[in-house]
Amino acid sequence: MPSMVRFCSFVWRQRWPVAAVCLLCLLLIVTLSRTRLDEQLQSQPQSQPHQVAQTFNSPIQQSKSSIPSLIVYNRVPKTGSTSFVNMVYDLCWSNQIHVIHISTSRNQHVLTLANQAALVHNLTGWREMQPMMVHGHVAYLDFGRLGSPLQPLHINIIRDPLERLISYFYFLRFGDDYRPHLVRKRMRNKRTQQMTFDQCVEQGHKDCSEKSLWLQVPFFCGHDAHCWQPGNREALEQAKRNLVDKYFLVGITEELGDFIILLESALPRFFRGLTAAYRSREKSHLRRTSHKVPPSQATIDKLKKTPAWKLEQEFYDFAKRQFHYARNRAFTKHGDGSAPDGADLLEWREQRFVYEKVRPKRPFFEQAAAPAAPAGPVDEGVESNSENDDKKTKRRSD
Repeated sequence: MPSMVRFCSFVWRQRWPVAAVCLLCLLLIVTLSRTRLDEQLQSQPQSQPHQVAQTFNSPIQQSKSSIPSLIVYNRVPKTGSTSFVNMVYDLCWSNQIHVIHISTSRNQHVLTLANQAALVHNLTGWREMQPMMVHGHVAYLDFGRLGSPLQPLHINIIRDPLERLISYFYFLRFGDDYRPHLVRKRMRNKRTQQMTFDQCVEQGHKDCSEKSLWLQVPFFCGHDAHCWQPGNREALEQAKRNLVDKYFLVGITEELGDFIILLESALPRFFRGLTAAYRSREKSHLRRTSHKVPPSQATIDKLKKTPAWKLEQEFYDFAKRQFHYARNRAFTKHGDGSAPDGADLLEWREQRFVYEKVRPKRPFFEQAAAPAAPAGPVDEGVESNSENDDKKTKRRSD
């Protein structure tokens, strides 16, 4: 800076227009330096002791810094997932989130190891699309196991195992009211299309086999080999652990409305307005299989003897208890569920939390510049430690 001043003084004596330019440059340098200093000061945390104690009521109000960047919904087929996702799609613009479908070749639920790593790597680095929710009929993926620093929130919905299988059986043959004109493979053969679920079980057809029934457990278990062995007890235990440890919330199809209410209250940044969309009288999003024939009791009894059904049912009951626990901690329902739009009266349980007794009161960078404080407060009327020690010594000497 002094050399610049000497140079400008010399030029001023030579030619004043050039000197004026030099002065402008000097002024610009000073201005930029001051601006940079102001930015550095503003970037440091400010002391706001009056805002330390904050109260949060349900539903939680989230700041942008607390928004999860990724939600993964590995949808189990025929559990109401299409109805749910379509409502989220309609709200993505107003909530300013991205919703992305993961489509796999031939609807395969298990990815190759290379595709597992590639998918996790892509979602981790796709920052311009965050916050986003990705969904697809894919088994659970452990992001940490595949080297990602990102910890997404996992959600899912499951259904009574037999009801899900029966719905899927007739869906393949008759479609649904969502895309009524789409011709699927089973529709092309009239003999196969007209087969009932009872006939399917009696003939041992693959569409109602033990392997077809075994789906919700492996979806939560993951990509390990034992996960896809029908009736594997180890797969069931791993699915339970993942549900408790890895999933933010798992709902059940039979109580989809309560699942939606919980999601919106906990994650309004993603799901604000979802409850109103679900409760709308029109219910344009709800998807129903076009044709179903209830199975006989003999067919039901036969399927319930299989190891796959027993473990699937155990997992469903386990997930249902977990969901009811989360729901009952949040609100109480008044009504028998018979309201035409599912809008039974809800009473939120009163709960709040506050931050208090935060020490030190001032940020550390402020304390570094302040004079050193005493080691500890000494109240008036309380003798110091040294005086107490002297008295104790005197008493001991007496």
